[in-house]
Amino acid sequence: MAENRFGRFLAEIRRRRLKLTLREFCERQGFDPGNLSKLERGKLPPPRSPRVLSRYAKALEIQEGSDDWYRFFDLAAAARGEIPAELMDDEEVVRHLPVLFRSLRGQRVTKEQLEKLVNLIRTS
Repeated sequence: MAENRFGRFLAEIRRRRLKLTLREFCERQGFDPGNLSKLERGKLPPPRSPRVLSRYAKALEIQEGSDDWYRFFDLAAAARGEIPAELMDDEEVVRHLPVLFRSLRGQRVTKEQLEKLVNLIRTS
């Protein structure tokens, strides 16, 4: 299985920030300890539902709109092999994705394509 960054991030926040065992956290928040354990170990994929992910994030005391909030949702999407939905809703971003994919694969892209991609990233 691929690297489990989402689960590690979830567990790290629970342990280091909240200083709670898995069972304590689940009891306080009403989560199933078996499911949370599977999420943290990467045995279960992160939920697709933004509502469910938000519930986990808020239980972890991650401030909505913070860097950690976006990291939590981005790691969940990546673990599911998806591009975050709000990015897919942006037509300009979607139009530039093939350039990004080619660049990441080490394939040749034109200087103009790369400059447009860099500009899009800078202005986001």
